[in-house]
Amino acid sequence: MRQALRAEWTKTRTVTGPLRLLLGTVAATVALSAGAASAVTCGSAGCGDMTRLSLTGVQLGQALVVILAVLVVAGEYGTGMIRTTLTAMPRRTTVLAAKAVTLTGIVAAAGAVAVLGSLAAGRLLLPGGAFTTTRGHPPLSLTDGPTLRAALGSILYLALIALLSLGIATVVRDAAASAGTVLGLLYLVPVLSRMIGSPHWQRLLQRIGPMSAGLAVQATTDIHSLPIGPWAGLGVTAGWAAATLLAGGLVLRIRDV
Repeated sequence: MRQALRAEWTKTRTVTGPLRLLLGTVAATVALSAGAASAVTCGSAGCGDMTRLSLTGVQLGQALVVILAVLVVAGEYGTGMIRTTLTAMPRRTTVLAAKAVTLTGIVAAAGAVAVLGSLAAGRLLLPGGAFTTTRGHPPLSLTDGPTLRAALGSILYLALIALLSLGIATVVRDAAASAGTVLGLLYLVPVLSRMIGSPHWQRLLQRIGPMSAGLAVQATTDIHSLPIGPWAGLGVTAGWAAATLLAGGLVLRIRDV
């Protein structure tokens, strides 16, 4: 396993693609979060969830995480490098495990920077929209339990999305098709839930969708009104990631290449 991890880490740090995607993840997440924090205003109708507003950018940053994770496997299939990888390391489940560990580490690191940057932007910009202490909205702080949970949960969410994408890419093998499948799963399920007239089915889709359920971990107010609880929602995303990785491992093991 150690040899496989070293090989995956060497691949990751010696090519420019992963670094650019990680930097893009941080930039996109912080930029959208800052834009959302600067555009919203705390009015008489209600102020919303400061923490969740500040972490809006995660919804965009995850798209670059998906692309990065897909390229970890599908990129090797596209270039034919996967044959070299599997020849050097015949234990295929070890190869996939090494990819998963390496991917989780780098995405979690980038996710931590992106989340902290987003919260810092929210702390700086939200008071300009009347989110002030006098209105009952103290500055965002990681010493606040719900805010800390939302921050850590967002980092875990990005790592789980990476693993989900890795599993699907291992099954599909084609980069474009894999990315399209994951992005459709993430973004189309919430759209469908809004289009369905039945409240029961709307709530069900929100509870089982990997994005709508997983991002419940960002909520710090009105938690009782959520379709699913914060940690339970993140558990749904973890279930999706585990299922796709299991499928990917089985397919990788029984397929010729």
